[in-house]
Amino acid sequence: MSLQIDSHRIGVIPFDTRESNIAILFVTSQTRARWILPKGKSYPEENHIDTCRREAFQEAGIRGTVIENFPITAVITKQTLQIPVTYYPMLVTKQVDDWPEKSKRQRHWALLRDAPKVAYKEDLLRVTQQFNTLAPWIIKFSKFHRDKEQLKQMPAR
Repeated sequence: MSLQIDSHRIGVIPFDTRESNIAILFVTSQTRARWILPKGKSYPEENHIDTCRREAFQEAGIRGTVIENFPITAVITKQTLQIPVTYYPMLVTKQVDDWPEKSKRQRHWALLRDAPKVAYKEDLLRVTQQFNTLAPWIIKFSKFHRDKEQLKQMPAR
């Protein structure tokens, strides 16, 4: 069986932090119910960040802030296809109970250190390992974002 190549996809690494702990949100694949990260093809009028936001909401029912500075590209093997996917970290700021693909997918939060027990295939393990190397910057970004949001909510003097 030979592998074929397919078009580029864009995905997100949905995450949240509590102090120095990072958790990643996985979703099940539609056909085999394996734990994956949200991803999809870009529409012609979309940039990468727009695709991230759309796919995150459609597949996982989440909204958040995409970190554009730290994309991670990996080749994912899907049956007989090889697909390059560029993943962007996304700090999850909202998780809704009802979303477009709710009937097709489940969600699961896992601590980053437990990702190898959850992630499907070596492909995603490499992505989560590379994401782990960014942990100091991810935690710093998350803290900065939360501090900024708290300042917005303070009454003006």
